[in-house]
Amino acid sequence: CIYNIVYIGEFWMKHGIIKASIIGALCSMLSVGGAFAASFTVVNSNDSGAGSLREALQQASGIEEANAIYIQSNGHINIKSPLIYSAQSPLFLFGQNQTIKANEDFTLLTISEGADLSVEHLKFQGPGGFDINNRADLDGNKGKGIFIDVRDTQTGVLKLVLHGVRVSDVGGHGVHVFDCTIAKDAPLKCGEGYGGAGVGSDASISISMNGSSIINVGMGGYDADGLRVDERGLGDINASIVNSQFLNNGADGVEFDEGQEGSVIMHAVASKFNNNGIYCDVSIMKPFMPSEDEGEFEDNQVKPADIISNLVIDITEEGKYNGAIKTGSPDDGCLETEVKFHDSGFVEEFEIAIDTDDGVDIDEAGEGDISGQIYDSEVNANADEGFDIDELNAGGIFMTINNTIARDNSDDGFKHSEEDEGSVVGQVENSIAKDNGGKGFVFEEENEGNVFIMASDVTTSNNDDSDDTGMELVQDDEGSGAAYISDSSVEDGFDISGLDRL
Repeated sequence: CIYNIVYIGEFWMKHGIIKASIIGALCSMLSVGGAFAASFTVVNSNDSGAGSLREALQQASGIEEANAIYIQSNGHINIKSPLIYSAQSPLFLFGQNQTIKANEDFTLLTISEGADLSVEHLKFQGPGGFDINNRADLDGNKGKGIFIDVRDTQTGVLKLVLHGVRVSDVGGHGVHVFDCTIAKDAPLKCGEGYGGAGVGSDASISISMNGSSIINVGMGGYDADGLRVDERGLGDINASIVNSQFLNNGADGVEFDEGQEGSVIMHAVASKFNNNGIYCDVSIMKPFMPSEDEGEFEDNQVKPADIISNLVIDITEEGKYNGAIKTGSPDDGCLETEVKFHDSGFVEEFEIAIDTDDGVDIDEAGEGDISGQIYDSEVNANADEGFDIDELNAGGIFMTINNTIARDNSDDGFKHSEEDEGSVVGQVENSIAKDNGGKGFVFEEENEGNVFIMASDVTTSNNDDSDDTGMELVQDDEGSGAAYISDSSVEDGFDISGLDRL
């Protein structure tokens, strides 16, 4: 924790962004502690019965204090149905690199009552073989690796610790922490839509990953990520990711989706977020795109049915409309549709695009900040952005990028976008953005707020967003901007707007 936090903490404290007391609080949130009330030993690899993992979880579910399960069996544990832990007390799983394996599509381990979970040296493996033409979700299910369901009334901090853990080959999310509820008749699910729908508990969520990997998950259906956290209500998301890998996943390698009040704090060190967002295969989906995929119109000119006959409008929020489109493609969820209307009901603008995903995607849509550090890491060859940060409503973005490379992503290498009242503060050192389909580095503030960027020893080249931009630094409204660039090589140039000093 100290290794992750102190470097950026010193910078934040120097500029008055964060207090020293918060640094200590972050460290205390990143561990699951306490004595064990009971312990159980798994001595065989049977699916059920005496000495099995399933029996140990069932027995532990009846204990009201912390439980430890020691897995000492040899070989794979082949399970025929989901494993469920149904207590609210913390659970510790200690393995010896055994594999918990399912040959069918279901969630391997469910923590159904929001308990803290610590897992060491275990592998979770689904059946694999999924892609957009061999979906897992046609029966309404996409099996996950580890699923933690936060209670609606939960408070405090839910802690998830993964050390030496591998999750692979499940059709849905690799690891999913879910703190969100929504009306049954609502058109969107939690985590979908502009600003993030749903409500949640008052609990914060703490994730600590060390020496772990999530590989080849989320290929069984649309929008299934490697590590996914949906957080609503008053709580924060705090994540420490060290020496870990997120590779070849269907949607985002990591997605943190925080709505309403609460902040997101992420520290990534010596980790890889590569080749993610590949489920919505562009070569397969492109033939199903309409010939006109975007447009802007005057009032009383274009009706929704004039855009495309099979456009279905689902929701209105913040003046924007998200739609669904039906084309008969292998998965129409991959066609992202956004429509904005004039007050009269006529179309003002629309856009339809193939919805690929990022290496890291962080969205914060309430009163809270996004802050953290990515250090000594890679975000390469992702199907959309490499590192994608979006902050909506009151709150700012405060990030450090150090000794990190973003290369061969289909869109921007590093993107930071703040849409309302809040500042964007970035520090970039000894980092590279090259050969990306969009811009190399983006720091933009679209409303009232300041932009402050410090960059040294930065290299960009061959980033092609149609105007060859290595760094985009923008303040679009009321606010000031300043950037200090030194000892850098920005071969593909700058796109600068609204800055007072460069």
